[in-house]
Amino acid sequence: MKRVLWIAVAALAAVTASAAQDASRVLAMENAWNHAELRNDAAAVQLLLADDFVMTVAEGTLYNKQQIVDSVRDKSYRPDLLQSTDMVLHAHGSTVIVTGAYHEKGIDKGKPWERRGRFTDTWMFLDGRWQCVASHFSVKPK
Repeated sequence: MKRVLWIAVAALAAVTASAAQDASRVLAMENAWNHAELRNDAAAVQLLLADDFVMTVAEGTLYNKQQIVDSVRDKSYRPDLLQSTDMVLHAHGSTVIVTGAYHEKGIDKGKPWERRGRFTDTWMFLDGRWQCVASHFSVKPK
């Protein structure tokens, strides 16, 4: 009986350690996404998003992976600040949902902009790596 209990405890410890590593990886990828957009690094963003990625923006418009990558590549979009805070990760097997707050500002097509709000990103472990499959953000009222 003690041996079975010991095996169960060891298995639980391994799962817990793996979940913590996955959460750390997803959190790092959230931050990498912000850094890639700050540098207009479309290639890096492309690696982070699943092929069937979809983003819902505050106005209700949907964007696919290619549209997001193209927007990051566009040099008329120049963010000065992309900051995510208060991130909480909710792990469910091979899926991690990240909720948090954001603050961003910069220049888009010659016009300054600044937004604050909340976001939800859904990451899945697909093809041997974590990929964002869906993102939604809302804008905080002024």
